[in-house]
Amino acid sequence: MPHTTQERYSSLVDEKLRNTLVTKDNLIFNNRYEGDPKAGKVKIPVRDTEVEVKTYNKQTGASISQGSTAYFDLNIDIDEAVNEMIDGFDAVSVPDGITAERLDSAGYSLGLSMDTKSIRKLEETAGITVATSKTAVTENTAYKAVLAAKRTQSRLGVPNDGKRFLIASPEFMEVLLTDDKFIKQGDLSQELVQNGVVGRIAGYNVFESNNTMFEDTSLVAGKKTTTEFICGHPNWCHRVQEWSVPVGINNLTNEFIGSSAVQGRKVYGIGISKPQTIYVKRVES
Repeated sequence: MPHTTQERYSSLVDEKLRNTLVTKDNLIFNNRYEGDPKAGKVKIPVRDTEVEVKTYNKQTGASISQGSTAYFDLNIDIDEAVNEMIDGFDAVSVPDGITAERLDSAGYSLGLSMDTKSIRKLEETAGITVATSKTAVTENTAYKAVLAAKRTQSRLGVPNDGKRFLIASPEFMEVLLTDDKFIKQGDLSQELVQNGVVGRIAGYNVFESNNTMFEDTSLVAGKKTTTEFICGHPNWCHRVQEWSVPVGINNLTNEFIGSSAVQGRKVYGIGISKPQTIYVKRVES
């Protein structure tokens, strides 16, 4: 298959993947990096401090300080593939409708898988901040729970620049929708709506996901753990992805005579460079 066709198919799958993802790039995860993801590891530039402002003296000037940009190593350790047979068609004769349907399905499936792994990284990374209350919120306490996250993140220096995010479970979303402090989708900018934001509350862009932890028994021995919401900022949430084998429709050379398959491999890595800036509200029962 020509390389240009592989690039075109890969870009179509990526477009569907982006539309499927709740954990979108630049809104929840940033994708800044240096290096080649196919090599298995990239470096993420991370700066914790801003440029220092100093008093200027006309005689002596101002002393010079050194920047403090550090690098966070991100392992590209997740390798996923799409490999679905198209029975009865060789690669050159697959109808356009079938090609489009399989590419769309590949992007959707990759998106669900990537979302689940990305949210698990936010929920389970060592060092994240977990709310002290482990009881379920009510209509009377939901807003206070979000304000507790806001206070905690502000004290940790998380920028209040409009990029703070809150990923809500369906159960927490149900409670939020009854609160008049919740700014619903109809009152948001079109850009936020197009990027999957379902509302805003206490300065957070709100996203809804059914991939948050639900009655998980592996995290805390003897208890069922459910995530109500996750708060963070894309400054310290990193995800880097690359096609190690671009998507193509290839002839099968085994016993499936006259058949082809949609095939491709994507590698990616997910990391949190400053775990304490992630705030998770859980229920343990």
